[in-house]
Amino acid sequence: QVQLVESGGGSVQAGGSLRLSCAVSGYTRRRYPMGWFRQAPGKEREGVAAIDIDGNPTYADSVRGRFTISQDNAKNTLYLQMNSLKPEDTANYYCAATSKLSVKFWSNQYEYNYWGQGTQATVSS
Repeated sequence: QVQLVESGGGSVQAGGSLRLSCAVSGYTRRRYPMGWFRQAPGKEREGVAAIDIDGNPTYADSVRGRFTISQDNAKNTLYLQMNSLKPEDTANYYCAATSKLSVKFWSNQYEYNYWGQGTQATVSS
């Protein structure tokens, strides 16, 4: 049973930073495509960043240059470092994983079949 558990959310002022973590358990292989998504109230879930099986990152235009996705395979943990936060970054953030070796469209939530419960990040102006 694959489980994803996010942590690290909180409240910060604009310009501040947060680091989200996603602890992964239950996977039988060492590397797998994973992603971070977010959903604000009244909005659709959107892809923020993803990392493929070779460790290559991809970012949404809205966060490129401010957010960094990384993973520590020894700790089975995925991270999202969020810098220069803006009020529009306020959302519930979810990590996601797939049992496939690759995804065709990284920002499509339906590519992923495992999800965490989410962690809230709130940025005030």
